[in-house]
Amino acid sequence: MTHNRIRNFSIIAHIDHGKSTISDRLLEKTGLMNNRNKKEQALDSLAIERERGITVKSALVSLNYRAQNGNDYLLNLIDTPGHVDFSYEVSRSLAACEGAILVVDATQGIEAQTIANFYKALEEDLTILPVVNKIDLPAADVPRVSQEITKEFGLDAEDVMAISAKSGIGIDELLEKIVHHIPAPKINEENSPQQNLKALIFDSFFDTFRGVIILVRIFSGKISVGDKVKFFHEQETFVVEELGFLEMEKNQKTTLNFGEVGYVILGIKQLAKVKIGDTLTSSPAPCLQPLQGYQEIKPMVFAGVYPVNTENFNDLKSSLEKLKLNDSSLQFEKENSSALGFGFRCGFLGVLHMEIFQERLSNEFNTSIILTVPSVKYKIYLNHNPQKAIFIDNPDKFPRLNDVFKMEEPFIKANIILPDTYLGNVMKLVQEKRGMQKNLNYLSTNRVELHFEIPLAEIVFDFYDKLKSVTKGYASLDYEIIDYRSADIVKVDILVNKEVVDALSFISHKTKARERSKVVLDKLKDEIPKHMFAIALQAAVGSTIIARETISALRKDVTAKCYGGDISRKRKLLEKQKEGKKKMRSFGKVEIPQQAFISFLKKS
Repeated sequence: MTHNRIRNFSIIAHIDHGKSTISDRLLEKTGLMNNRNKKEQALDSLAIERERGITVKSALVSLNYRAQNGNDYLLNLIDTPGHVDFSYEVSRSLAACEGAILVVDATQGIEAQTIANFYKALEEDLTILPVVNKIDLPAADVPRVSQEITKEFGLDAEDVMAISAKSGIGIDELLEKIVHHIPAPKINEENSPQQNLKALIFDSFFDTFRGVIILVRIFSGKISVGDKVKFFHEQETFVVEELGFLEMEKNQKTTLNFGEVGYVILGIKQLAKVKIGDTLTSSPAPCLQPLQGYQEIKPMVFAGVYPVNTENFNDLKSSLEKLKLNDSSLQFEKENSSALGFGFRCGFLGVLHMEIFQERLSNEFNTSIILTVPSVKYKIYLNHNPQKAIFIDNPDKFPRLNDVFKMEEPFIKANIILPDTYLGNVMKLVQEKRGMQKNLNYLSTNRVELHFEIPLAEIVFDFYDKLKSVTKGYASLDYEIIDYRSADIVKVDILVNKEVVDALSFISHKTKARERSKVVLDKLKDEIPKHMFAIALQAAVGSTIIARETISALRKDVTAKCYGGDISRKRKLLEKQKEGKKKMRSFGKVEIPQQAFISFLKKS
């Protein structure tokens, strides 16, 4: 296949706008999926993707299509995740394309992640084909959604296609538009078939028998079986064992040429060795400059992960290692808690990534875990070295306030799209969460786009749940990290009977510490059973108590045996009981059952 007959494209959309269904129809129309191998969400490889209807990992499929002009074309479809947590993977997948199909639901219109993905495609200078999907639904409003696309993205209304992926309406026309409007791979001074090998690694996954399978787009030169290659940012040399196209199954080839997209197997057994966004090049004749855009994937949300039963620590360790084989962005290290025993400190790309991690551990490995309250990574400058910052994500490692010179927390730029009916509620919520409104514009007569900046820590806790609550589920949220800003951060310790429980400690902004402490103590009061003495639950910042609750004592009626008689007898018994409880409070130990931690942390 000559390079001018190759079309590399992606499908971008908000969650649940029909991206995977369009992929299924394209597979059927090009003959790659038939009645024998037909299944819904064919490109979604994980069980959780099918259950929740979201795409978590990128996927590649090569389609052979004979156009109406009689020419044969190779269409490489790169399916991308739709959620903000996986935005870097989306950007690398888009970098491997020349075009993108922008899908918008005909009933819902433009959503937050639609806008985010559009601008990512625009940054990569892709040709964008706007598509309105689900036109066969009773609530579909194609003219309104087309007008939104024109107003928000500046695209011509005549270029907007109306289709129904579920029923197949407009799919043939979409294939023809892909062939005639998305350009072939471009030859220029930097990238051409005659230059040294330069291939973009846009995804990878682990195969039990073959090891790591790398997905690449060839930007310069070619790669063949037996070639010696290396990653631009690494020095180790590998030999190409196998390569080819992915057409539902692997289709082996001897060579991948300029402009083609396919898989490469180098015999690597550890997924961590392959960095998404890196450049694969020839070892004897490497390229002089790598492809732009490479960066290390950095977790943004952190939480402690412990087995429900401490005896299952090794099982949890084994499950995490297996999970990491197909999720290179997951990071974990051992940690110990006096309350929960041995566990791991895990780093996630975001809250959705953390939820997916929990569900996959439960569904795929049958592993039950306790997840501590999530935290973000704070930047702290200490007095003895105010020029160098340290990063803290674990309350146990938070320094004393006397040693701190300056503290900073991560801020995000977010945008919410919602019906204007709920605008007042959302603006109030943003202000409560220390957010600052930056801009507001109307997409249509009753749909508003709200731009604001807010600390990431506020998003991590309960912002998304409250947003859905105050807008009755109609709002959509998208965000990106922008910078670190000065903040007054404190570590809050939770004390049970004057003893610190490390598993319940958390880091908070000073203005929010008392409010969150009260919530924690109220929940904890419901979970810890009563003892024979009163139990003090306290929240402290340093030596200052900022909140308190008391679990009342179990009371034995010691005066029950006194039938009438002198009141002094009863008083004597009550005073004796009082002294005994005072002694128990001094020497007694509060037993917090494991189930109390599980229930509390699940509520949190």
